[in-house]
Amino acid sequence: MNAIKRLLGILWILISPATVGFLFWQAADKIGKASEATKSNITLQWVIILIIFIPICIGLLIFGYYSFKGYYDHLPESSAEITDY
Repeated sequence: MNAIKRLLGILWILISPATVGFLFWQAADKIGKASEATKSNITLQWVIILIIFIPICIGLLIFGYYSFKGYYDHLPESSAEITDY
């Protein structure tokens, strides 16, 4: 199971920047195809989408890093096992 967690960590690390790149590519495409009358609205919509999804992708990248490094190999089964560092 730990090997699967590490492999999925690599997957999350790769998916995160790919998603951000795809979002920027779609934003540029949609804004470029918009007419002058709707360009400001389309730009605002994509700025909001990017502001929301970039932190999510950063969190996915951090989660993948921790998974790849093995931080999730042993998860506590009870509250007695939880220790603060």
